[in-house]
Amino acid sequence: MPDAILRLALLSPLRNLFDYRAPADVPLAQLQSGVRVRVPFGHRKTIGIVIEVTDHSTVPVEKLKSALAILDVTPLLPPSLLKLCLWAAQYYQHSIGDTLSLALPALLRQGELAEDRQERFWSMAPGVRLDDPRLTYAPRQRETLAIIAKHPHGIANQLLSKLLLSRASLNLLLAKGLVQVEIRKHNTSQRHSHWLAQPELPLNSEQSAAYKAIRASFDSFHAFLIAGVTGSGKTEVYLQLIHETLQSGKQALVLIPEINLGPQTIARFKQRFHAYIALMHSAVNNRERLKSWLAARDGRVDIIIGTRSALFTPMQNPGLIIIDEEHDSSYKQQEGVRYHARDLALVRARQEGIPIVLGSATPSLESLHNAYKGRYGLIHLNERAGNAKQPRFIRLDIKSYQLNSGISKPMQQAIGQTLAIGQQVLVFLNRRGFAPTLLCYNCGWMSECLRCDARMTVHQRYSELRCHHCGYAEQMPHHCKQCGIVDLHPVGAGTERAEEHLEILFPAYPVLRVDQDSTARKDAMNKLLATIQKNQACILLGTQMLSKGHHFPLVTLVSILDADSGLFSSDFRGSEHMAQLIMQVAGRAGRANEPSKVIIQTHFVNHPLLIQLTEKGYLAFAKQMLKERCSANLPPFTHLALLRAEAHKPGQAENFLDKAYSTAEYLLSKLNLTSIELLGPVPAPMERRAGRYRAQLLLQAMSRAPLHKLLNSWLITLEQIPGSRKVRWSLDVDPIDLY
Repeated sequence: MPDAILRLALLSPLRNLFDYRAPADVPLAQLQSGVRVRVPFGHRKTIGIVIEVTDHSTVPVEKLKSALAILDVTPLLPPSLLKLCLWAAQYYQHSIGDTLSLALPALLRQGELAEDRQERFWSMAPGVRLDDPRLTYAPRQRETLAIIAKHPHGIANQLLSKLLLSRASLNLLLAKGLVQVEIRKHNTSQRHSHWLAQPELPLNSEQSAAYKAIRASFDSFHAFLIAGVTGSGKTEVYLQLIHETLQSGKQALVLIPEINLGPQTIARFKQRFHAYIALMHSAVNNRERLKSWLAARDGRVDIIIGTRSALFTPMQNPGLIIIDEEHDSSYKQQEGVRYHARDLALVRARQEGIPIVLGSATPSLESLHNAYKGRYGLIHLNERAGNAKQPRFIRLDIKSYQLNSGISKPMQQAIGQTLAIGQQVLVFLNRRGFAPTLLCYNCGWMSECLRCDARMTVHQRYSELRCHHCGYAEQMPHHCKQCGIVDLHPVGAGTERAEEHLEILFPAYPVLRVDQDSTARKDAMNKLLATIQKNQACILLGTQMLSKGHHFPLVTLVSILDADSGLFSSDFRGSEHMAQLIMQVAGRAGRANEPSKVIIQTHFVNHPLLIQLTEKGYLAFAKQMLKERCSANLPPFTHLALLRAEAHKPGQAENFLDKAYSTAEYLLSKLNLTSIELLGPVPAPMERRAGRYRAQLLLQAMSRAPLHKLLNSWLITLEQIPGSRKVRWSLDVDPIDLY
């Protein structure tokens, strides 16, 4: 088919599809949707993916460039995954090429062949003797040949350096015909006849009911929300459902919110199963990621565990999707294609015709709303596994106490009493660094970032001021930049300052700080967790990194140093996030048989939301929040899209959004859409960030269909607004924060 035209999505942010003539020497059967193509584009070569094969184009055929090469014999992505990417591109209003990039490992985006890497093996050529006369005056080659002779099955290319074999000597031996190189494929790991490496734990009545309800829906699409208190054994239900999936010859995909949870999750799964388990996240190197991706596509991976991007891993025999901690905001990508992995996983499960399980102790209000409406099956796990009891909540009024590094006297006493009986304490402070700002007592100057409307955080250990928004850092000044007086003091408390004070208060006990700074080095998190698991009295101090998925059986006291920030957030989701964080952190306590308690320091001890959360539980709090959201016409009862813009000069972003507003108003009238409200444009809550001035325009609709009808037309016009090239703008469909 020499006149075949390939309609391609280039792996870039460009929204257009591009037409190319197919290479003349490629069989028609190889021209399929989903194969990669190398094409000329401007002055460079790039990779595109075939979306459609057609025989016509809006561009005259003689002006079309020819594709350089078809890189795949068969489509790279299964049809269902290609369909998912096309759906996501349309829903999140992003380019098809960028969306397809999410589904491809980096090496495939660069044009590498989509097949298992073959290994080169060096061995002695048949009939060769070590005393070959050609080696008489080549002692190094003779030594190299002697080493190779000791390995009759060959030496893998990657082991040459370990055996101190010179590449130059090998090449000379190869030229003389004394050695040979054989290309071999990696052998796949042998499958076990029995999946279980250790026996399953007995399920209590609630767990058993959950397992049976979900098991009954296998082989068809059903969505389930497991609202299980921390320690209720959700993971054991997941494991037994996965076992059932493996026994039926299918694969399971498990999404987790954070990279740090990967090693402990995969360790638990490996303890349970004789299975090929692949870990997929951004910290896995490109070669390993490609290897796991290909193995999953070919059906050789049994269980895929990963963060949000693992959602796009192809599976030959998909059987089950599990989203652990489904409420977590980490599932929402905040740059590029702004997709939500939880929501997109539901679309994938529907397309694949398989069940999906969402699990959380603190489900998102969106998921609870869907469950209450009957779209999801709602399963409650209200009892902790074994004999563990729920912790007791205490709201500690700190208005009359002086705080030292964020710690009141009663909190200090409670920590000391817990350590004295050999138990562990978790101190939660969601603010890293030594102090939130540096203040001059003489003139009131505070350390502010030169590039953001934000204060610089004091990092005393490195004698630095750092901006946690743009990354800017500078040495801590010795005198005030405004008045020149040497009277500078850190104000407030971060984890570094709390650590320093706790080490002074309790010198006999180790203080283990877990935050982004202390775990930056490789294996630092694993070393900290190993120390905690020694089950000796200690203080665990950290940010929200400590709140997710960890099992600390000896922790019987959780100390929350500051719970007030979420009560008065400018974001309407602030209270929901505060409640989720408090309950997740509280869930680290009392996971064994010992009674436990959670002490919350607050200036608003009688705040109704705190009272409801601590006395009636998260679900009662969530129901109240849903009523308030409904009254205020906020998600999940309405649908949002947020147009963000930023520019180097003040006013440019607002000017662009003013024109965008006018265009949207015109389209609303033209398309006869009446249920969409335009709010703004307004400056972003942090107007200047990383040297750019930011503004935003919010669209609010009572239903999705009219909103997307507007967006489909609006985005085309936005690219044509005069001056749009001077502004960096993005559209966020279903934003989870308005920051």
